[in-house]
Amino acid sequence: MFIRLVYESFRRQKRRKALAGIAITLGVAVATAMIAVATDVGDKISRELRSYGANLLVTPQEDTLDLQIGGVDLKPPSDGAYLNEADLPKIRGTFWHHNIVGFAPMLPVNVDADGKNLTLLGTYFSKKLSFGKDDFATGVRITHPWWKVQGAWPDDNSQDVLVGEGLAARLALQPGDQIQIGGQAHRVSGILSTGGVEDGQIVAPLGLAQQILGRPGAVRRLYVSALTKPEDALARRDPKTMNAELFDRWYCSPYVQSIAYQLQEAIPHSHAEQIRQVAQNEGTVLSRIKGLMLLVTLAALLASALAVSAAMATAIFERRSEVGLMKALGAGNASVAALFFVEAMLLALIGGVIGFAGGALLARQIGRSIFDSRITIDPVLLPVILALAVTVTFAGSALAIRRAVKFDPVYALRGEG
Repeated sequence: MFIRLVYESFRRQKRRKALAGIAITLGVAVATAMIAVATDVGDKISRELRSYGANLLVTPQEDTLDLQIGGVDLKPPSDGAYLNEADLPKIRGTFWHHNIVGFAPMLPVNVDADGKNLTLLGTYFSKKLSFGKDDFATGVRITHPWWKVQGAWPDDNSQDVLVGEGLAARLALQPGDQIQIGGQAHRVSGILSTGGVEDGQIVAPLGLAQQILGRPGAVRRLYVSALTKPEDALARRDPKTMNAELFDRWYCSPYVQSIAYQLQEAIPHSHAEQIRQVAQNEGTVLSRIKGLMLLVTLAALLASALAVSAAMATAIFERRSEVGLMKALGAGNASVAALFFVEAMLLALIGGVIGFAGGALLARQIGRSIFDSRITIDPVLLPVILALAVTVTFAGSALAIRRAVKFDPVYALRGEG
């Protein structure tokens, strides 16, 4: 009998219910899309932000040692400390190696080129390396994507070089020309534009810089581009002060600090630190984007609750004679409230399922159009969304139902509010 009353109520008030259902569906769809994107967006935004360059710098440990006597800094100013190039592939053996997008070693060398004292910067362009069974390519074409070349990139195993656009203008060089470096001719494969100091330098394969310096395998600094999560209270703690359980949690989280720690483990006698401005800006962008998504979700749910409230209030007012009849026949406040709450719950479940399906499609569209990738919808999100739909519907209906149970049956049967 109770189910039949609910069915008859739905049939008679289908227009009002349709409006409330649409409001719930739209709100739930937006909430589903925003929650799905927010939970899957971290790595995708991090990959987009990697276009701004490396976020970790690895240098020889000796560079971090302070040697002062009587307030006088006695640390040698020379570039005598180097990393070993043979240790670099070990980065692929770290716990978070899948988060390492790429790395690029740097070795600056002073050279005599066309009668001028210039800096030649040795690096990887797109160097093919291997670690165990893992073959990969890395270099500045990954870590420094804003570097632009007019002409062609040199092969990492060649003797060709790039010339910065400022230097090329002074020396009147074009791609394909020759430049004398240390008495030997080298082909200029391209003109490099970076907007930085490299525009006034020669950029060459790392092997050529090591050959000129006379130090095979030497690397002065290493830029690493890694996918990381924003800092929180745990990330900012000193790992030396952590107990074993807390340290394992910190170590197994992709914080920029924990990845830097693992880089120091992989590369002997090294010091790794975040390029703080880049890392902090990324964390700020991620936090603000997720905060914006949360606000959109809350706004959509609030709008749905208000729409449901208006629709339910009108529907219940139009049915005040039914409520009066029920109460005149002996129905208590709990029975009347239960009838309307069951209606609201059915409405919420139907709207929640439809909204979840629509939100999943919307999330995938956002992923394709903004991140050029697919947003994964976790099935565990469905019960969460249904719970949200029921909560929002109940919140929007509560005031109207409270008024319904207080109807005086005498006035209600006469059609008076």
